[in-house]
Amino acid sequence: MADYLFSNFGFLAAIAMGSSPSFCQSKVLWVGIGCQRGTSRELIELAIQQVCHNYHLPVGAIAGIATIDTKADEVGLIELCQGQKWQLKTFSARILSSIIVPNPSNIVAAEIATPSVAEAAAICATIKAELLTTNYTNNLLVPKQIFRLEGQPGAVTVAIAFSEDIMIKIV
Repeated sequence: MADYLFSNFGFLAAIAMGSSPSFCQSKVLWVGIGCQRGTSRELIELAIQQVCHNYHLPVGAIAGIATIDTKADEVGLIELCQGQKWQLKTFSARILSSIIVPNPSNIVAAEIATPSVAEAAAICATIKAELLTTNYTNNLLVPKQIFRLEGQPGAVTVAIAFSEDIMIKIV
């Protein structure tokens, strides 16, 4: 018989033990994305699939993509969200910069006024707006991963966070 866990800790414990969690609540993962302008849907999608594969996460559990508000019109992101029927949440640099992340970047901070897009956006997407100044790095399941494909323009950074109070089944 399978065990059921009802917490972020339980989810992390299942992954750490090498178990494959089966999500009982459907859309619980938020993918934070940072990308260069003009990055293709294909590269973004491939990066997400690779991260999910590497961390044994079901793509079907993705609720949506979160990013900085200046990427709200990014064609690759829009096409992917529409094709997958995912939500797209955007946050200002001010909000993203208020989130404590494990892997801040001084280069990113100098360019867009926040030290993190992917990690901070993934975290922001999983918490209530009134709690955005609270430290929620424990919601971050996958730290930022940077992807490029040889011969294809663009780069994408992926991080994944999960919503609070999820119920999982260990199989």
